[in-house]
Parts: sequence; C-alpha cells; structure tokens
Amino acid sequence: VVEEAAVAWLEGLGYQIRFGPDIAPGELHAERGSYDEVVLAGRLREAIDRLNPQIPEEAKEEAFRKVTILNEPSLVRNNRAFHKFLTDGIPVEYQGDEGRVISDIVRLFDFADIENNDWLAVNQFTVIEGDHNRRPDIVIFVNGLPLVVIELKNPADENATVQKAFTQLQNYKNAIPSLFYYNAALVASDGLDARAGTISSGISRFMAWKSSDGFNEDKATTPQIETLIKGMLNGP
Repeated sequence: VVEEAAVAWLEGLGYQIRFGPDIAPGELHAERGSYDEVVLAGRLREAIDRLNPQIPEEAKEEAFRKVTILNEPSLVRNNRAFHKFLTDGIPVEYQGDEGRVISDIVRLFDFADIENNDWLAVNQFTVIEGDHNRRPDIVIFVNGLPLVVIELKNPADENATVQKAFTQLQNYKNAIPSLFYYNAALVASDGLDARAGTISSGISRFMAWKSSDGFNEDKATTPQIETLIKGMLNGP
C-alpha cells in the first residue's frame, strides 16, 4: 500500500511510472539487456542526443562509454567520478574543420530546463550482481541514470522502522554496489516517517524533509514520506 501511494505521488509530480518486471530483460518492453545493467541505456542515449545536438556521434558514444564504465576501485570513488560527470559534463575531443582537435563537454542533465530531462520511477527493480539478487522498492531514474533509491517498510508491521529500512539500503550497497555508483540520494521510510541521506551517510545523518512546497512546514499529521517525495523529489 505504501509503495503504491509513493508511486502515485511520483506520478502526480510528472514522473513516468514503470513496473520493474515489465521492463526486465527478455520482456516485451525491456529497457536493459541483462539484470546486471543498472543504467537504462536507451534513455541515456536519447538524453545525450537531445542535450548535445552539436556533438558528433563518435564523441557522444565516447561519453556514453565513460559514464557507463566506471573503473574506480571503490563505490564511493565511482560515485564521486559520476557526480562530477553529472554536474560538470563529460569532457570529449573530436576533429573539427581542417582537422582541428576540438575539446568539448557532453551534458548528461539539463539544469536550465528541468522538464527537458527524462524522469522515471520504477518499482520493484531487480538487480543481479554476482551471486546477489536484490530488488529495491523504488528507483528513480533521470535520463536513464539511477539517481535515487527508496526503501519502504510496512507501517502495519510494529517492527518496521526507519532504521531497518536504512539497514536494508546498506545491505543493497554491499550486495549490488554498481546501482549506487550513480546514486545522489537514499530514502529510508517505515511507511510514515522518512529520512534522506547519501551513500556515505550514517543513520544520524539521514534527515527528514519538512516542507512539500519549500516555503511552509507541513502539518505533523502529514506522513513524512509524502512530504519528502513532494518536496525533495519534485523534479519535473
């Protein structure tokens, strides 16, 4: 029920919604070739094309390879490398007129026009890495890149806590680290209370979001997960 509510709030904000099994490898509407692929390549390629019309195809392909093949020795360093690509763009070189070498930047995100990006929320997104098979509740993709992972616990379960959702996210990081190379935010919720943090945050650094509109603090009766989604994740 909480997952359905979260998906409905995201849809109301303008996100496209997909059910993980429907876009899984081998399905009619598959968006990836195998379960170890965490980037939705088709959406990423479309975004690179749309946002960088002046860049030659071979340079756009080079940028695609750089962002999808991160080779740093740790999760945090891969995440840092990706974050720089996201904020600053990906440096590329190509030959211009008269054989001149041109240095340029391939953008992954349109910061000037937010609606010019591809916003997608997928619930039950299965990732298989090595011997580990995991299925986070909701993954938010922007331009095919998995920027947010949301873990929800059942509020009807008296043992459900934000701490348990946080612990589950830590388990995911250890089991399927490649999903978190691209992560910008983690959300842990017991279905009512909710906290957001990063891949390197301890539980004490996971914080509640206070406002849906960015101006007024929501009433105490509003579920924190609703406030967080509408306030923090209101991308498109």
